[in-house]
Amino acid sequence: MFRTLIHLFFSLSTSLSDALTQPVIRNPIAIAFGAVAGALTRYYLTLWFAASFGTNFPYGTFFINLTGCVGMGFFVPFSERIAAFSPELILLLAVGFLGSYTTFSTYELDTHRLIGDSRLEIALFYWMGSAIFGVLGIYIGMSLARLLMR
Repeated sequence: MFRTLIHLFFSLSTSLSDALTQPVIRNPIAIAFGAVAGALTRYYLTLWFAASFGTNFPYGTFFINLTGCVGMGFFVPFSERIAAFSPELILLLAVGFLGSYTTFSTYELDTHRLIGDSRLEIALFYWMGSAIFGVLGIYIGMSLARLLMR
């Protein structure tokens, strides 16, 4: 019986090893690991900002949207020029982590709530500021990447 269990264990580990060499398996796993990390980072940063600065303004979402744009603006062109990044690492960081870290759906919900609370000036600043500073964040990230790639 013990011998059978050992044989079964080695068969499963060989099958798993073979499966993990296939991009059709590796790519979704990379995205999933990145997504878990991005979502948890977003969650804990949002809690920290709320505890540190209050909830009168969605500071956490605002910060996350801007830093996510800088991160995406930096990583995408940088990874396209550096051959050392594997496709799985690019998927893990750009699609998984940054895709779940940035929160434009939450941004829209926060804007809606601010409008619903009749806080129109704050809602307008938040709505426009996220979009305008987000584009600036992409530009800053791309500029940083270009500087480092020289």
